[in-house]
Amino acid sequence: MSGPQLLADDSPVERREEPALTARAVIIACLLLPLNAYWITQMAVVRYQGHPTTVSLFFNAVFILFVLRLVNELVRQISPRVALRRGELIIVYSMITVASALCGHDLVQVVAPQIIMPYWLATPANQWEDLFFQYLPAHLTISDPEIYRPAFEGGDTLYTREHLLAWLPPVASWGGFLAVLATMMLAVNALLRRRWMEQEKLTYPITHVPLELSAPDAALLRSSMMWIGFALAGTISLINGFHELWPAWPLLKVRVVHYDAFMNSLFVGHPWSALRGSRISFYPFAIGLGMLLPLDLAFSCWAFYIIWKLQALGSAMVGLNRLPGFPYVEEQSSAAYLALAGFSLWMARGYLSGLFQGLLRGHPDDEGEPMQYPLALLVLIGGGAFLILFAKALGMWAWLAVIFFILYFGLSIAVTRIRAELGPPAHDLHRGGPDLILTNILGTEPTVLPPRQLTAISLNYWFNRAYRAHPMPVQLEALKMADSIGIRQSQMAIALTIAAFLGSFAAFWAQIHCYYTYGISAKMSSVATTFGTEPFARLQSWLMHPSGTQWPRVGAYAVGIMLTWGLMAARMRFPNWPLHPVGYAISGSWSMNCLWLPIFIAWLAKLLITRYGGHRLFMRVIPLALGLVLGEFIIGSLWCIIGIVLQIPTYSFWV
Repeated sequence: MSGPQLLADDSPVERREEPALTARAVIIACLLLPLNAYWITQMAVVRYQGHPTTVSLFFNAVFILFVLRLVNELVRQISPRVALRRGELIIVYSMITVASALCGHDLVQVVAPQIIMPYWLATPANQWEDLFFQYLPAHLTISDPEIYRPAFEGGDTLYTREHLLAWLPPVASWGGFLAVLATMMLAVNALLRRRWMEQEKLTYPITHVPLELSAPDAALLRSSMMWIGFALAGTISLINGFHELWPAWPLLKVRVVHYDAFMNSLFVGHPWSALRGSRISFYPFAIGLGMLLPLDLAFSCWAFYIIWKLQALGSAMVGLNRLPGFPYVEEQSSAAYLALAGFSLWMARGYLSGLFQGLLRGHPDDEGEPMQYPLALLVLIGGGAFLILFAKALGMWAWLAVIFFILYFGLSIAVTRIRAELGPPAHDLHRGGPDLILTNILGTEPTVLPPRQLTAISLNYWFNRAYRAHPMPVQLEALKMADSIGIRQSQMAIALTIAAFLGSFAAFWAQIHCYYTYGISAKMSSVATTFGTEPFARLQSWLMHPSGTQWPRVGAYAVGIMLTWGLMAARMRFPNWPLHPVGYAISGSWSMNCLWLPIFIAWLAKLLITRYGGHRLFMRVIPLALGLVLGEFIIGSLWCIIGIVLQIPTYSFWV
């Protein structure tokens, strides 16, 4: 079943190309980028609340678009000519989302502390200095205690000559690397866009909320059903926000943390303790987003989640849980992602063949594309060469770097395809990147991967820790929104490129500014310490306890690929096959552990509505679902902002 159509159909006038990439739109976005980066950093790193980039639809970007739309309506009443056009609003929103991904929970938030953490935490006991310090590039780390100590203790400032000059090389190097990576993703999207958007006509569910918020006729904002949903979700956030300030106020339990103690009390003793850590929640926004999912994917998300839990229980009953990591959920999931990427590229082989034949003939059919195909190919070749040279500067062998980045872009294509086709609320894939795939297959013995190679792999941990805040699907969704409302693809591509470069450095600024202001070890959450420690603690384990090929994990990769292909074959052969391979890929994650029950509720509601009320009734319910999303996002964002401004603990609606 395909995703829902937009509430307001795009008329021919609305589809007419308009100059969306205006100076004022870019200026507004560029002014918002550092403020947005600071807001995300305050939430996710300083206060460890909110975590807007751990779900597919970033609530910080939706809040900014919502406020812009309200302000724009006031301006329109005073001077219609001054008001922003819809395309300009979408340009601003798209730039904010790309910059948010770069500043998100799995990119700059991980690499920024990595620059200084090994020197701060090195002790004679952990032997880090002897094990790998000689392999850490000086231009990517800071070893001077006069520079990094104030970042941990706080009460200082980034804005001294010594501090700025010390941070400049690693920030310029890693920031440039990230910007190149994002530009290459845009080039891949430019090559695949027409296939996925015009030929396969994927639905891009994540784009529905921003498209409706920016619609000129404001159909969503005039919908009474939307405001009912908004009031329901917003009231829950209001009540819980007051409870956070005054504990005597009632609490409406919707978050996972409200039920953790209860869930753990259910699973006591053997073998039930294998189910400890299972979580339940009733997030209104997740129920709303779940209503936008195709029924088969929604069913597969919660059904495969139950299957994963049954695997854990069965493993404990027969003693297989004694094998470290069994049943190897991360390995099965990462293999499933790669299988999905391979399948989508295989199905597009005719399209890609025609594309490259046009390039060879010198007559590429690239009119109206984000990048001309020769430019996109040049970006991929030049960017790929840059990545290989960068990896070699880390000490990585060239052939190893090639495999590493092929695997990375394979996973990136899978995430992008999953979002474009089905729009799941989350996709994290913890511990499933090429760093672990390669070390599981090759082993960590020094005769196979010497310490310098393992150190280089570990320095690339930061953009492979998880795949939640990923720029590539965000870029493609921006291109889809441009296609939907008549923005030139090339204009959107320019906006996304500006956002990638400025957004990466805004993210570094926000992180490092907060380090010196609050202190990583003084007044901030432990997340920076955790993120900065993880790659080096793992590297220490590899070097002190080397091992050969992890055959059980390699077997799990094989199982993941075969199961995914089997599920895809079953879907093609049996029209009513209920299990979607994407559900298998994403359901074993941390996010799905938090979201499976809201998705189940949404699936059940959508099933009953469509079965007994038909498509027409379901279309009337869509504004209610979007209202649940907006109500929790807007009121929840306000609580976050109040807490940051007043420097007090406030309610966080997510996690």
